[in-house]
Amino acid sequence: MPPTLGNGKIGYIEIPSVDIARSAEFYRKVFGWNIRRRGDGSVSFDDGVGEVSGVWVTGKTPLALGGLMVHIMVDDIRKTMAAIEKEGCEIVVPVGADAPEITAKFRDPGGNVLGVYQERG
Repeated sequence: MPPTLGNGKIGYIEIPSVDIARSAEFYRKVFGWNIRRRGDGSVSFDDGVGEVSGVWVTGKTPLALGGLMVHIMVDDIRKTMAAIEKEGCEIVVPVGADAPEITAKFRDPGGNVLGVYQERG
């Protein structure tokens, strides 16, 4: 099924990385992202539901805590946080800090701080 297209949709993200292969493997393992190589040789991704695509890029400053915050939806936040730690990444803000929302924040292999979000119920 093709992604939803429409005015205002976020459809493409560039994620800073210091080691593109490591970043790609991290997001594949933890979030189930589809990793692919584009025609120009860049390593790119499609998110877990095929709605957002992007690419890892070197030479850009990582996303810092306190700036723009991107959250990745997950089915089980505690299981996801354990997988993040298993991959050697840091939990920056633990589950529960944004209660009643179910969120947490982590630092990825490229130094970016992103959030995870689980729907209640």
